[in-house]
Amino acid sequence: MMITIQVKLFATLRRYYPQLGIGEAMPVEVSDGATIEQVIKKLYLPAEQVKILFVNGIVQEMECELADEDEVGIFPAVGGG
Repeated sequence: MMITIQVKLFATLRRYYPQLGIGEAMPVEVSDGATIEQVIKKLYLPAEQVKILFVNGIVQEMECELADEDEVGIFPAVGGG
């Protein structure tokens, strides 16, 4: 069974999908029980650049299994000063 999740890319990761507006989510279809790690591979994002993951506003790990309509936020390392 396939599910649809909403993925938001932030900061430097947005360059991989330049058609997305700031804060815009893109629907991604994955198999039921897919992990965030599998989504990152499907989107051809460089895993070494992915540092912070949110699912429905909660920090998660790469192994987190996803459910239909989950909203996933993917962030690179974020600097500040």
